Amino acid sequence: MKEYIVKRPLKRPPVHPGEILREDVLKTLGLSVSETAKRLGVSRQQLHRILACTHPITTEMALRLGKFAGNGPGLWLRMQQAYDLWYIESRITDELSKIKAAEIKGING
Repeated sequence: MKEYIVKRPLKRPPVHPGEILREDVLKTLGLSVSETAKRLGVSRQQLHRILACTHPITTEMALRLGKFAGNGPGLWLRMQQAYDLWYIESRITDELSKIKAAEIKGING
């Protein structure tokens, strides 16, 4: 499976990787949550929390999903990172605007 990198407009929130897993991967494969959890070697509850978009894709889960889907862990981690960055940045925009960038001084002074 070939991987495509898509750059999103910043105004549109990224989709949680659990939604991609639920709506695209599992539906296409016709697998239940129980069967998928069994194949991944995780509990049904753990997988359900990801599919419900209430829990993030961890590094370990990305490794499992990458092997399962045949697309490697990087895709799952980048989707989670994009999701996290967008929501956290939108939540702390005011605080970030108050942070002044550090000035890097030259080696000689």
